[in-house]
Parts: sequence; C-alpha cells; structure tokens
Amino acid sequence: MKILRYILFPIMPFYYLATWLRNKLFDLGIKKSKSYSTPVICVGNLSVGGTGKTPMIEHLITVLKNEYKVATLSRGYKRKTKGFQLGDKNASAETIGDEPFQFYNKFKEDVLVAVDADRQNGIEQLMNLPNAPEVILLDDAYQHRKVEAGFNILLTTYANPYFKDYVLPTGNLREPRSGANRANIIVVTKCPDNLNETDKTLVLKRINADENQHVFFSNIAYAETLLSAEKTMKVEDLTSFCLVTGIANSKPLTDFLETKKLKFDHLNFNDHHNFSPADIAELSKKELIVTTEKDFMRLKDYEVLKDKLFYLPIAIAVDKEPEFRDTIKAYLTA
Repeated sequence: MKILRYILFPIMPFYYLATWLRNKLFDLGIKKSKSYSTPVICVGNLSVGGTGKTPMIEHLITVLKNEYKVATLSRGYKRKTKGFQLGDKNASAETIGDEPFQFYNKFKEDVLVAVDADRQNGIEQLMNLPNAPEVILLDDAYQHRKVEAGFNILLTTYANPYFKDYVLPTGNLREPRSGANRANIIVVTKCPDNLNETDKTLVLKRINADENQHVFFSNIAYAETLLSAEKTMKVEDLTSFCLVTGIANSKPLTDFLETKKLKFDHLNFNDHHNFSPADIAELSKKELIVTTEKDFMRLKDYEVLKDKLFYLPIAIAVDKEPEFRDTIKAYLTA
C-alpha cells in the first residue's frame, strides 16, 4: 500500500489544488453554503480513517441531552435505504447504518437519530418535525460545506495528527491542512493515558491555534465490563476469545486487551464491513466473541451468535472537561 502511495505521488498536487480551490470558492461565497436558525454542531476530521467521531458524538449527546432537544444527523454509510430516515422501533444497521443505530440503541429516549446523504435536506426534515430539535449534531460532515455549521469540532489523533500528514493519495488528508482553520474546537484524540504537559505543549505549538480556537486532548476510556444482549462479563474474567473488529483502527483496542495480558485471536475486517453468511458461519464456530459496540450492532441479530457475542463499551475522557462544556454551551446560548 505504501509503495502504491509513493507511485501516486505525482497526483497529489492536483488533488491538493482541487480541494483547496473548492474550499476557497466556499470561503468567497461563490459556492453557496446554507445556514440555519437551529444551532448546528459539526463533528469531523481532515483525514480518512478513525479519529473517534462516534464516541465524540455520544459525548456531546451526554453533555447536551438534559438541557436541549438533540438530534444527530449522519450519512448512514452502507445502509440499504435511501434518502431521509428517522430512527424508530424498526430501525437496524441496515436501515440507518451501524453508527447511527448505535446512537439510537443507546439514546433513543433522549435524542432523534436521522440519516440523509443530503445534509441540507436532512436538516430541513428535522426542523419540520412536530418535535423539532433545538440542536443538531452533524456526524462526519466537516467537508460537507453546502451546510454552514454554526460550530465545528475537528478531531485528529495523537498518533497521526493532521499537521504531520499530506493530502490523498500520498497521505490520508481529505483536504489541505489549512482546513483546520474552520474549526472552533480541535480535539486531539486517542492520547496516551500518561500524556504530560510537555508533550501537550509540543502538539499545541504544531497546531498553532488562533485566539478564537480551543484545543483539547482526549483519551479512550474502556469499560471493565463486557455487555451482550442479555448478559455481562468482567474483562478480568476473560480467558481466551476471538476479537472481531470492523473499524478503521483497532490498535488502541488490541493494545488495551494486551495490557490486560489476555489471550485472543483477532479477525480484523475493514471499516463498516458487511458480514457475509460465510463470515457468520465462521464466527459461529467460536466459543466466545468480543467485538466493538459498532460491530455488535451488525452482529447481534444473528441467533447463532447470541450466547457468545459480547462488546466492550468505550467512552472518551476530555481534559479540561468543564471548559469544553462551557465552550459548547456558549455557542448555543449566543
């Protein structure tokens, strides 16, 4: 893969120019963005791959749900439906996508969960509901500039920060690094638990945020209890198992399990993997399966896996959490 990226290096300037020009046309108002009276908070990244958007959306829901009527709006990647869909009792990963279904499964009493590839239409549909939301969280829409979000949260991982990366196809950036200038908040995600102030200072210098931008650091907090459809199990009680992942970056999870000195074999699929009948038949032979919450949403309805399938919940811990919350709420009250 790396060799192919080097071969494609001559294409990089053209991709850079195309994405830079597109952003410039939006910045100048030549290409039109639409703003809304309902507050819209966009969560996204500059790079392809997992930066922790799903746990950040869940964190924002937790922060806001007791004071505001909240809705999430996602594309609904790899769902088998089209157009605007609102999560309801008949929702599944196939109808609204795995990550939105995770939001719905966890917060259905607190938030509206919607999907629409056309974000403008999705927002308008939500605003026209009888129980219209007071704030809309846009999932993975940082490059969707036809919508002018009132507030942008940009995520970048500590291990692969955008300021060390290059645009596609040589690097992983969807647009030039200058796209970070649109962010109101930049969150450096998946930080080591032992990250010290010196390390933070080095990152802050490279980000070089302006006076109107806020930078926070976050790390993944893994639960100590595994969950299934009907049972629970302590992580410390695991002996040997099969780890199944279909996410962009499984390394933080495998690192966590290895620190617990657990024995497991790992079936590592591509992000948003659609499990085939052959995959399910293979998994049915396993005695115990541990997976991510996102993958659990796609696997939990298979009867042959019901008694052996568990997932490990995660959350994010943000440093300076009170300041983070106050920054979000200052936008909403303004």
